[in-house]
Amino acid sequence: MSKEMLHALDELEKEKGISKEVVIDALEAALVSAYKRNYGQAQNVEVQFDPKKGNIHVYAVKEVVDVVYDSRLEVDIKDALELNKAYEIGDMIRFEVTPKNFGRIAAQTAKQVIMQRVREAERNIIYNEYIQYENDIMQGIVERQDNRYIYVNLGKIEAVLSKQEQIPNEVYHPHDRIKVYVTKVENTSKGPQVFVSRSHPNLLKRLFEQEVPEIYDGIVEIISVAREAGDRAKVAVTSRDPNVDPVGTCVGPKGQRVQAIVNELKGENMDIVEWSEDPAAYIANALNPAKVVDVTFNEEAGSCLVVVPDYQLSLAIGKRGQNARLAAKLTGYKVDIKSESDMEDTQAVDSELETLAAQHTEDYVADVEEIRDMENTIDIEQIPQELEDQMRQPGDPVMDADYEEGELSSEDVEEEIESAEERDAKNE
Repeated sequence: MSKEMLHALDELEKEKGISKEVVIDALEAALVSAYKRNYGQAQNVEVQFDPKKGNIHVYAVKEVVDVVYDSRLEVDIKDALELNKAYEIGDMIRFEVTPKNFGRIAAQTAKQVIMQRVREAERNIIYNEYIQYENDIMQGIVERQDNRYIYVNLGKIEAVLSKQEQIPNEVYHPHDRIKVYVTKVENTSKGPQVFVSRSHPNLLKRLFEQEVPEIYDGIVEIISVAREAGDRAKVAVTSRDPNVDPVGTCVGPKGQRVQAIVNELKGENMDIVEWSEDPAAYIANALNPAKVVDVTFNEEAGSCLVVVPDYQLSLAIGKRGQNARLAAKLTGYKVDIKSESDMEDTQAVDSELETLAAQHTEDYVADVEEIRDMENTIDIEQIPQELEDQMRQPGDPVMDADYEEGELSSEDVEEEIESAEERDAKNE
């Protein structure tokens, strides 16, 4: 049995990649569990496996005491001295209790523990193998699909491709070979779980690294990627070597390099632009194939106004605003595009508004100066007398009288009023 056991451990290590030490630890733990269940033994049981001969021994460890209260855990000092005169109280003695037959329950328990340890070891091996591919690209084979996921075989594990991570309108058939970007690797209770994507912008970056050796070597660097999966993408590149053209290097001879990436992504259009330290030049390049006349920045708002020729306005904006939207994602600026004629009209309106504002300001200043001049010429002391003269009306008995302060008394005024009322009554 020992030879067969060692041979089985060797085969398990070759097929599953599980080391002998892991299996031996699992076997020892399984035998301890099975022995305790079958024989009701306490927790002082040890199991030793001989990796050279394959022999298994079970020991009960007991403490040397004066008075024995539990024979499973303790041994009398007298019995200990019979075994060896060097034993003292407090020493631990190992007694071999290897059973000849563990029984069906014990064997089943040992099997379950071993299988559990083997599964855990396999999960750890798979997790450690695929965690290094996180944020990297892998090639897999489409196996099956359901309402939520498409399952891609990556070798030792099935990765899941959700609908959100798929390229729109791309059809996947069983046995199709596709390249996917590993977004996340998790070690769950059910085993390792790998999540992949076909729409992630970094998939495009990894594909360029595979197809363009200069990018992999670091001579050409990808600065930014903006992508609308399945339709169009923009890639900004720069070169660390002044003798190397970054755009031409990525395109390749007769467009072979970029065409291989387009084929892999089922015809997704690709714009490769050169990155520049000058933001205006960078934005102009990002709006390719449209030509840019002028770029004005608003640093506080993080936006820019781009002026293009009239006949290139639709080209700069793109279908459903796609070109401008991708350029904004690529550069990080909010891009507002106007034609030259619209810009001239806007400038004319702004100029007219500035003229009107200036004229209004001049009129306002003139009015203020006129008021100030009037204030300087008017004699404030004459205003009450002038108002009094204006308020006087002909026929008013009081006002017609030569009423001045000191000339008429109050009785005179009353008599004058009564005589006036009598005259009015006779006239009626």
